[in-house]
Amino acid sequence: MEWVIIAVVLVVVAIAAVVGYVVPRRRRGVEPTVEAPTLERAEAAPSATEAETVPEVAAEPVVETPEPTAGRLVRLRSRLSRSQSTLGKGLLALLSRDRLDDDTWEEIEDSLITADVGVGATGEIVSRLREQTRVLGTRSAAELRELLSAELINAIGADTDRTLATAPHPEGPAVVLVVGVNGTGKTTTCGKLARVLVADGRTVLLGAADTFRAAAADQLQTWGSRVGARTVRGPEGSDPAAVAFDAVAQGIKEHVDTVLVDTAGRLHTKSGLMDELGKVKRVIEKQGPVDETLLVLDATTGQNGLMQARVFTEVVDCTGIVLTKLDGTAKGGIVISVQRELGIPVKLIGLGEGPDDMAPFDPAVFVDALLGDE
Repeated sequence: MEWVIIAVVLVVVAIAAVVGYVVPRRRRGVEPTVEAPTLERAEAAPSATEAETVPEVAAEPVVETPEPTAGRLVRLRSRLSRSQSTLGKGLLALLSRDRLDDDTWEEIEDSLITADVGVGATGEIVSRLREQTRVLGTRSAAELRELLSAELINAIGADTDRTLATAPHPEGPAVVLVVGVNGTGKTTTCGKLARVLVADGRTVLLGAADTFRAAAADQLQTWGSRVGARTVRGPEGSDPAAVAFDAVAQGIKEHVDTVLVDTAGRLHTKSGLMDELGKVKRVIEKQGPVDETLLVLDATTGQNGLMQARVFTEVVDCTGIVLTKLDGTAKGGIVISVQRELGIPVKLIGLGEGPDDMAPFDPAVFVDALLGDE
């Protein structure tokens, strides 16, 4: 009998314990445990984040319209303020003195040489100025300005052909090869040159034959995309001549007007690299002529730029000069000396860091800007 009583008591205690545990949990809102999804179900059902993700649409690059090159040098004349004070206003101030004695003429010579006009050209300019001021007798400000302007334009070369050979041939595009030493901002210059050509109505394809500098091809491609010009490039460290060849071949295939080939900067003293540059040109010429070989020179390097130019001219027969950073130097006379020493015309000048701060070179406009307002 006793065991029956004990059993009943145990059952009652157990029931009470269960009721005391389950009921409070339901009152607190505790939900029953949900079975975890199987691996298959988890992979099949996208997460909330995935379900809400909207695929991104790549934005089309905005194609810019470069500023027309006609009259661009006139608009950029204020950038020549440093050269103006030395070559222009400085000379006019000396020539305007009441008495032009030997000391004054020596100061005029020093001003010209300091501005990198060159010793030979300086001697000729001073000699002609002395003779003409003696003959004129009177020297009003307007007469002196006209006299100096004529002498500087004559020294630069008013009749020199400075046109860029960028018109296509019946059999293919014109090819422009851009060369220069390290540190002249050559790839940037190449990008600005592409804008010059597009502004003048040419269709352009770029060849990134600078395969040694990792960022060079990316930089050139960025410049090209801004004006709708495609860039042909190769793997880093690949043969530059092969990239140049492929660029010209693609230009022929796409019937573009001009193929612009950027090459790696190199020191003029490194014979191996200079030989490689010659190879690039020879390989290109298997498909057609190289119409222009433009040498990029930094105007701030002064006379040292002439040494660089001589070696490049011997290797690839440069046809024109792009003189950059002319706005940052007082030595604007480098325009005169580089042409006199090398017989190569300055065809383009860089006058700032903006994308359209490169202009076709016009001697009369350049000298007018140097002399400033009357």
